[in-house]
Amino acid sequence: MAYNRRMTDSPRSGELDLAIIGGGAAGVLVAIQVLRQAQAPLALAIFEPASQLAQGIAYATPWPEHLLNVPAAKMSAFADQPGDFLDFLQAANAYPGEAREVLGERYVCRHYFAAYLQQRLREAEAAGAARLQIVAQPVLALHPDDHGYQLQLGDGQTLHAAQVVIATGNSMRPLPVDGADALPADDVVEAWDYDGVRTLASDHALAIVGSGLSMADTVLALVAGGHSGPLHVISRHGLLPLPHAHGGLPAFDPQELLTMSLRQRLHALRQHARKAQVDGMPWQGVMDRIRPHGQALWQSMDAADQRRFLRHVVRYWDVHRHRIAEPVAEQLQALQASGQLRVHRARLQRVWRDGDALRLSGREAGGGNVQWTIAAVVNATGVETRASALRNPLLQQLQADGLARSGPHGLGLDSSVPGDRLCAAGGQPQARLGVLGSLRIGSLWESLAVPELRQQAQALATQVVAGAATSMP
Repeated sequence: MAYNRRMTDSPRSGELDLAIIGGGAAGVLVAIQVLRQAQAPLALAIFEPASQLAQGIAYATPWPEHLLNVPAAKMSAFADQPGDFLDFLQAANAYPGEAREVLGERYVCRHYFAAYLQQRLREAEAAGAARLQIVAQPVLALHPDDHGYQLQLGDGQTLHAAQVVIATGNSMRPLPVDGADALPADDVVEAWDYDGVRTLASDHALAIVGSGLSMADTVLALVAGGHSGPLHVISRHGLLPLPHAHGGLPAFDPQELLTMSLRQRLHALRQHARKAQVDGMPWQGVMDRIRPHGQALWQSMDAADQRRFLRHVVRYWDVHRHRIAEPVAEQLQALQASGQLRVHRARLQRVWRDGDALRLSGREAGGGNVQWTIAAVVNATGVETRASALRNPLLQQLQADGLARSGPHGLGLDSSVPGDRLCAAGGQPQARLGVLGSLRIGSLWESLAVPELRQQAQALATQVVAGAATSMP
């Protein structure tokens, strides 16, 4: 994308009205909304060192086997324009000759969504009064003053912004096994290194640590790249993502769940799933029925039930909630049936290099020790959610300086609900410092997917534009 523009003056000469830190889907959604809503020539900038905007982790893959995990009809960037992503796909002739209704049900290639956001950003910039700059630098630190924040950039430059939105997106958990840090870089590949994963394709055995959505991406990429060797998928629960299904939605009222304990909720959901199947509907419809209520369901539980959920339920929730396209599930099932994909329920203990071989040891759920001889390990453990383990220098600085604190149960960073503001160490929301996306998982639980991101982006943009208007002379 070509946004090579000099920084334009805002009402406070030489400064920014808004700094958006992170140029993945979340950051771009905020920028689009500000550009659409602003009626004055605000100066905003996206700080993103990657070469392309709107990709982040999820949409950076160029490979056609990596599909969206929800149908295209549910992926609009705008809640009030539900068909907008379909409009883009049809205008781009992405699937020639396919009827709109059919296209809406398709799980399209993920790279289309990044291209969609990039185009909508260009259009919003061309039509709006605000001015946008892309700064290809990371922000390493924020320092508050009376008029906003000083931003310390990776190249040593310092800029000022009246308001800041943190949209740093997801980071991968480290490989949870002793010895991983001592291995050469070629021995451990991150699942989100889409090109790096493909280079592992061979006739040798590989280990994939983690059995969620990143595992599915890894397996599909390896098979598409010609991998013929065994694929050992290793996780504590050994649960693979479940598929989507077509069918109607059950008629129960999700609001009834809000007054129940966690145990009662699980019992009720199992009953609704059984009844749905008796009525000829898939159990997946129950999850789709409660999908819009995810944040309310989380916030209505007391702290003790939230802890029980995280300790005993979360992995089972994940495989039912974060599902995969039916063709992807069918491919995984076929690979399991052939014996190439082998799922192991085990806790890893150690990994080490033994001459030309790489060895990985663990303890199976049944208590026995197991060892694998492999060519490499793929880390598919998913999104890091622990505040204490966030490796982004900015997020570490914010916590160290008291500008942020960990969210409930140590998950993400604490934020105001409602308000979308980052909370300082004392718990007070910071009026000029917004946050969205995965960093809000502890406060909201559901904060990763497009419906939540677009809602948060729109709300933040409204606050930013209103705040800028009140500060103008």
